[in-house]
Amino acid sequence: MSYHNEKLEEFENFIQGKKVAIIGLGVSNIPLIDYFYKLGAQVSIFDKKEKEKLDASIVKKLEQYHDSLYCGPNNMNYLEGFDVIFRSPSCRPDIPEIVKEIERGAILTTEIEMLMKLCPGTVVAITGSDGKTTTTNLIYQIIRRTGRRCFLGGNLGVPLFTKVNEMKPEDIVVLELSSFQLMDMQVSPHIAVITNISPNHLDIHKSYQEYIDAKKNIFQYQAKDDIVVLNYDNDLTRSFRPEIKGKTIFFSRKEKLESGIIYDEGTIKSCNENLRRHLLNVKDVTLRGLHNYENICAAIAATESLATPEQQAEAIKAFQGVEHRLELVRELHGTKWYNDSIGTSPSRTIAGLNAFEEKIILIAGGYDKHLDYTPIAKPIVEHVSKLILMGATAPKIEQVVKEELKAEGKELPIYHCNTLEEVIHTAYDIATPEEIVLFSPASASFDLFKNFEERGNLFKKLVNQL
Repeated sequence: MSYHNEKLEEFENFIQGKKVAIIGLGVSNIPLIDYFYKLGAQVSIFDKKEKEKLDASIVKKLEQYHDSLYCGPNNMNYLEGFDVIFRSPSCRPDIPEIVKEIERGAILTTEIEMLMKLCPGTVVAITGSDGKTTTTNLIYQIIRRTGRRCFLGGNLGVPLFTKVNEMKPEDIVVLELSSFQLMDMQVSPHIAVITNISPNHLDIHKSYQEYIDAKKNIFQYQAKDDIVVLNYDNDLTRSFRPEIKGKTIFFSRKEKLESGIIYDEGTIKSCNENLRRHLLNVKDVTLRGLHNYENICAAIAATESLATPEQQAEAIKAFQGVEHRLELVRELHGTKWYNDSIGTSPSRTIAGLNAFEEKIILIAGGYDKHLDYTPIAKPIVEHVSKLILMGATAPKIEQVVKEELKAEGKELPIYHCNTLEEVIHTAYDIATPEEIVLFSPASASFDLFKNFEERGNLFKKLVNQL
C-alpha cells in the first residue's frame, strides 16, 4: 500500500491561487519558483540585487511564468498584500516591511520550516557555531550505512522542500541549520544536535543573546519523546538541559560522564550507569583533531536509536572529511598545505591549530564580523611559527597576538599581504619541511569572496600551481 501525505496535499490545496512572496533568489528558494508555478500560485520574487546582476536563466524563467520580479535596494517597498511570505536565510524576519505584512495577516515561513512541518519521516537537525557540517555529514553517512533512505539538506545538498512528495514515514531527513534559518522557526526536529555555541555572526544578529536564542529554537518545539544531543563541555549548551522537554544525551571529550558519549584517551566510548563500552579507536579515523573527535561523539549520540554501534563505527572509519575543513591540499618539498577555509571565526581556527603537533605557518584574516579576537592570541603564540595576515581583521589579530607575545616575552614573525596570491607565494618562500601551512582565516570571506567555498577553492588552485 503506497503512502499518501495528507499534510502535503492540504498545503498544496491551500497554496493554489494564493499570493506568494519569495524573498531572495538564493539556492534554497529557486526550486520554489517551479513548484508554486505548477500549483497555480501567484508568485512575486524580491531580491536586493539589480536585475542585471541576477542569473539570466532564472530571470527568463520568471518571465515565462509571468512572475513579478522586484529588484534593487528598494525592492521591499513592493511587499504588500501577500498571503504567504517565504524568506531566505539572509533576510531577517523582523524587517519593517515583513512585520507590517504579518500584522495584516500574511504567513511568514521558510523553505526549511515547511519541509520540517510536512516531512512524514524522522528529522535529525544539527546546529552549532562550529562543527555542524562535519557532524551532519557523519550522521548522514551513518544512516546510509543502515540501508535506510536518507535525505541531506538545510545548508547542505539540494533544497529538499520540493522532494517532500517522495518521502515516506520510514525515511530519515538530516538537516544542517544555521542561526538565520532557526531565528523564527516554529517547529523542531525529532532529534536535535547542538555541537557548541560561541560568538558568531554578530554583524547580522542584533546581540549575542539573539544568536543564542535562535540556536535554542532547534529544541523549543519538541515533545517528550524527542531527543536533544548537547555538548557537555560547552557551558552554554550544558545549561540548556533544564529547558529540554524530552531526552538529553550529552557528549564530552573532557569529562568521564556517567551517561553519554565520551572521548577518552584515544577511544570513543558509550557510557551508561558507569559502564563504558568501547566504540571506536580514533587511530582508525581519517579525521584529525580533538574538535573532530567531538563531532564524532555528537554523531554517535544522535544516531544511537537509528544505527548499531558496528554500523556507526564502519561509517566513521570510511568518512574522509568535508571539503574546506582541515583538507590536505598537497605536500610540497616536505611541507603540507591544509585548506581550512571554513575557519570563519576564532573558535574554528583555534580548533584547527589544536589539531596539529607540527609548527604551523598560519594564514589568517578576512571580513570583519565584529568578533572578539582575544581568545585566538594564546593558541597562535603556542602553535604558530610564522603568521601571515590579510583582510580587514588583520590589524585586530595582529594587535591581540602582539599583546600576548609581549606578555609571554616571545617573538613571532608577522607578514602582511594584500591578495591571496601574494599570501601563497609568501608562505612558499618562508616554509620549511618541518612546518605545515594552514589556511584558516578566523574571519568570514565576504571582503574578497562570495563565500568560504570560493575562497578555499582559490587557495587550493593557487597551492596546486606552485
